[in-house]
Amino acid sequence: MLALTAFVLAGVLATVVFAVTVAYVLYPLRQELRARGCSDRLAALAATAAAFLGVVALAAPLGFVLYRRRSEFVDFLRSVPPGIPVELGGFSLVVETAPLLDAAVDAVRALAASTAAAAPVFALKLLLFVLLVYGLLYAPGSPRAALLRLCPDEYHDVLFALHRRTAHTLRAIYVLQAATALGTFVVAFVLFWLLGYGSPFALAVVAGVLQFVPVLGPSAVVAGLAAMDLVAGEALRAATVLVLGLFLVGFAPDAIIRPRLAGGTTDLPVSVYFVGFVGGLLTLGAIGFVLGPLVVALLAEVVSLLSEGPVSEGTAPSNRPAGEASDPTAGESVDVPPDGSAPGPGTPPSGAVDVTDSTDG
Repeated sequence: MLALTAFVLAGVLATVVFAVTVAYVLYPLRQELRARGCSDRLAALAATAAAFLGVVALAAPLGFVLYRRRSEFVDFLRSVPPGIPVELGGFSLVVETAPLLDAAVDAVRALAASTAAAAPVFALKLLLFVLLVYGLLYAPGSPRAALLRLCPDEYHDVLFALHRRTAHTLRAIYVLQAATALGTFVVAFVLFWLLGYGSPFALAVVAGVLQFVPVLGPSAVVAGLAAMDLVAGEALRAATVLVLGLFLVGFAPDAIIRPRLAGGTTDLPVSVYFVGFVGGLLTLGAIGFVLGPLVVALLAEVVSLLSEGPVSEGTAPSNRPAGEASDPTAGESVDVPPDGSAPGPGTPPSGAVDVTDSTDG
């Protein structure tokens, strides 16, 4: 049934997984709001609104800059001559721009058409994302209660261990990505300001936002600036921004900030984290930058559990009554019938009001 469901829902599977990861990250905010007296519904609504505004905040700067600069972009394409003479270090070369310009126009048209066609699908996925995040935050104990009933009692501690590792790793991944984006923004702002570009702050914001777009990244801003300088006859500045920008803006934040924080935040060796990061991107696309390190972290947790000793000898690892599973860090419990059966229809399980971990979510 899981395989059939995954096949039927393949089109939204990435959205579902992304919503689950965001719900894990937002759970502490939901708990903080509950501690301040908000109801479950209000706390879940506020945390979901924070997630929605976060997604909008990432997309808004890029869309705003493209909208404000659209006329300049059109004028730039119209002003491109058929050939650009480039003189640098005593060498002279004429770059034919007609084929490049035709390819750029075709790419822009294809991008506009695909964006217009994908707009309804994107809107549906965004709605699904919001509903899933809200549902998970409104009743966070329901998935756990279901898993506890599905899993034999002696393995509940394994579930709790994997749950804690998942929560810790996901929060670390998002914090790591945000720190890398912030570093990209600072470096890009200084570089663009020193090179004399107009609106260096807006360009740096776009570069920082593009850090959340795998593969493309902030290098797209650097390449675009170099192309505009080349057309304007600023060959020296084009070469400077291309060399320095690709290294300082496109490469340095990933090579310096990410390794320094990866080991401490994810509890993984830097090399292992990068295996998950790169492998996830190449295998799963954009969502892989989250799922790749997460899968590697869960594998490390499983290896750690196996190395601590066998857990399948039929003996529960803690002194608790049969049928009661407790999280050793949370001190909370959920009553599970000894035979593993679920209560009858309409009968809520006792102790299942909120079975979430008060520390990890």
